[in-house]
Amino acid sequence: MKETPQMRKARENMIPGRLSLPGFLGGERDLPRLLDEDAETVKRLGLTHAAIADRMRELRDAGAEGLGEFLSVPPHFEVRADSVRGRIPCPFGERGLYPKTSITVRNLRTGREVTYTDLHIHLVAAHGFYEGVGTPYRLEPADLVSVLEVQPKDTTL
Repeated sequence: MKETPQMRKARENMIPGRLSLPGFLGGERDLPRLLDEDAETVKRLGLTHAAIADRMRELRDAGAEGLGEFLSVPPHFEVRADSVRGRIPCPFGERGLYPKTSITVRNLRTGREVTYTDLHIHLVAAHGFYEGVGTPYRLEPADLVSVLEVQPKDTTL
């Protein structure tokens, strides 16, 4: 993938301190390469960014009623959704602001957990973006899929 003017602007929005204190890229400077690598990982797993985002959303919604406490979500998850004041824009420049909700999912079967935000759900669904390696909020696609137990959708009827 080649860097377009829109992607260049997004990369500029992702520098530390612009939209978030730590930024979105870590040490990564080649946004198109990062997007391509994550897309390849997702494809290798037999999934789509949309399917991953759908699962993230599903678990967020299941934990939303807990008001900051972990809720049991069958078959073997605990989910907590914490909301803080404020909203954050998409670094890719899309209109809208995303609530600063932090969702923690514990997979009790594996003993692993992951934390993501409402903005992450949007970034994964709309841009295939999981943040740069080295950022405190990076979501490794394979790890995310494993913890959330994202399954490929059966497209055959």
